[in-house]
Amino acid sequence: MESNTRKVQMMQNVHLDPETDEDDLYSGYNDYSPIYDIEELENDAAFQQAVRTSHGRRPPITAKIPSTAVTRPIATGNGSKTSLASSIGRPVTGAIQDGVTRPMTAVRAAGFTKAALRGSAFDPLGQSRGPAPPLEVKKKDSPEEKIKQLEKEVNELVEESCIANSCGDLKLALEKAKDAGRKERVLVRLREQATTPENINLDLTYSVLFNLASQYSVNEMYAEALNTYQVIVKNKMFSNAGILKVNMGNIYLKQRNYSKAIKFYRMALDQVPSVNKQMRIKIMQNIGVTFIQAGQYSDAINSYEHIMSMAPNLKAGYNLTICYFAVGDQEKMKKALQKLIAVPLEIDEDKYISPSDDPHTNLVTEAIKNDHLRQMECERKAMAEKYIMTSAKLIAPVIETSFAAGYDWCVEVVKASQYVELADDLEIKKAVTYLKQRDYNQAVKIFKMLEKKDSRVKSAAATNLSALYYMGKDFAQASSYADIAVNSDRYNPAALTNKGNTVFANGDYEKAAEFYKEALRNDSSCTEALYNIGLTYEKLNRLDETLDCFLKLHAILRNSAEVLYQIANIYELKENLSQAIEWLRQVVSVVPTDPQVLAKLGELYDREGDKSQAFQYYCESYRYFPCNIEVIEWLGAYYIDTQFWEKAIQYFERASLIQHHQVDQYMHYGNSRRGRERKREERDYLKKLWPYFPNLGKDMNPEAHTGLRK
Repeated sequence: MESNTRKVQMMQNVHLDPETDEDDLYSGYNDYSPIYDIEELENDAAFQQAVRTSHGRRPPITAKIPSTAVTRPIATGNGSKTSLASSIGRPVTGAIQDGVTRPMTAVRAAGFTKAALRGSAFDPLGQSRGPAPPLEVKKKDSPEEKIKQLEKEVNELVEESCIANSCGDLKLALEKAKDAGRKERVLVRLREQATTPENINLDLTYSVLFNLASQYSVNEMYAEALNTYQVIVKNKMFSNAGILKVNMGNIYLKQRNYSKAIKFYRMALDQVPSVNKQMRIKIMQNIGVTFIQAGQYSDAINSYEHIMSMAPNLKAGYNLTICYFAVGDQEKMKKALQKLIAVPLEIDEDKYISPSDDPHTNLVTEAIKNDHLRQMECERKAMAEKYIMTSAKLIAPVIETSFAAGYDWCVEVVKASQYVELADDLEIKKAVTYLKQRDYNQAVKIFKMLEKKDSRVKSAAATNLSALYYMGKDFAQASSYADIAVNSDRYNPAALTNKGNTVFANGDYEKAAEFYKEALRNDSSCTEALYNIGLTYEKLNRLDETLDCFLKLHAILRNSAEVLYQIANIYELKENLSQAIEWLRQVVSVVPTDPQVLAKLGELYDREGDKSQAFQYYCESYRYFPCNIEVIEWLGAYYIDTQFWEKAIQYFERASLIQHHQVDQYMHYGNSRRGRERKREERDYLKKLWPYFPNLGKDMNPEAHTGLRK
């Protein structure tokens, strides 16, 4: 009974929810925002954008529901429904208090703000704000814009000046440089007004001044150039400006002010650090050149000796040899030549030889044989050979008791060096020196010895032998050695020219022309062959082709008196006397004291009927060479025609002193030049002159002279 009573009491304390409230217990779980629907996240553009961006800086999610969290009433044991609260009494994130939804602080960084929660649309890209406002237009009148524009114009002027200089238009280059200088000064003033002086573009100022000074220098305005360089050098704000004293020294050297040139070179040398050895060596070379031009060879020797001890090079060695030659120190000349020969060329010839049969390697080797680096190496080697040959030719006659011994010493030194092939060239120079001294036997001996060498030297020796025998009128030997020279080197233009000369001497002009043409094909600058082919065409009476040859030669040799005379001669043969006279006048401008040319001009003017001009040129010819019988004959006849007998007597007396046994050569005026129409006048001339020559005997008797025709 008691147990039942206890059970009834316990049941009274148990309260069961009515059936109508079962659904209310879980009703809040079905009410949730679609923003938490994970099944639709793949199609949610905002969520995908947030995933692709940084996690903490995702664009805000479009919030169409006021709150980010759903408030779910929870039924308690008493059936009441209350909102959840945090453990410390603060409202749950997303809970609604006093009608305002509290934002979720955990996602504030993702872009959730109060404004978004109050109904604003989610717009991470700001598209709802419309298009961006247009960019603010820069004011062209602003100081910054003016400075930038002016700086651009200055740079363009400097570039245009440099381009004009490279194209050879020095005047335009100077004008552009001056314009750049004027605008740069305006730019500096604008910068000083707009900003602080520390913001001035020093590099632009330096480039403008340096370009202006360079343009002054190339236009030979040396005073202006020096002043501009002085402005740069004195400005302490320009770093390393002291090196420009080299340019100032160069200007003083051009002005032949050697003391100032050396002063500025040394000042520039002090500005160059010892680490920059190459620049220091170049400045010292300039100092040496200045000492040479000033005639101070001892000081130049000191400079070049220092260069050869520090960094030997070809130019310094060559100049050192010249200086020792100038002071006459034989032993030092030998040592200088040895130092010059010992200068390393730094050329590896083995790299141009293919070491294997690999096609790719052979192709690469062939490609680099004629590239720019190879051409530079060839030029360097050619320069070295030129310096060595010139130095040897210079010192060989003075370093020993005879020039032959000097050449022998040079040959031995060269043979022991890397320039072995130059030894034979020195031997040829030695033989040529014998020729200049008219020691033909020794020259022929050396040439015949060199004839046994390789093809190049053999061809050169045979060519010289052919020329020697040709001048000695031994055409058979000349032709033989010419054949040897041609066979040894078919591309030797001198050998082909000599062969053509021997054929020309035998009268075979057509064949001679072929040899001259071949020489020209091998070397278009062979002026000897071109001159000789012109003479050959003249022999063949092909005057137009002859004239073409000599006109081409005149384009090469502008001041050659021989070429000018040949052109005048061709015009004379073509009966164009006016052109012949014009070309002979050019000859007189080149050689104004040649009596033969002056006499020829007088003859042409006489044929033109201009007696006054003819008389002038004949007088000039007589003044330079008073022993020309034809000139004396013409002048005597001229005075007879003008009835100045005393003047005529003076000329004929001089003629009688020159050839008193051949009176007919000067008394028979016109016998060889006037023609038959004047021969009848000779008797009258002799009759007039007979009273004035009583001491000449029967040679002057016109009746007894057998050369006259009555």
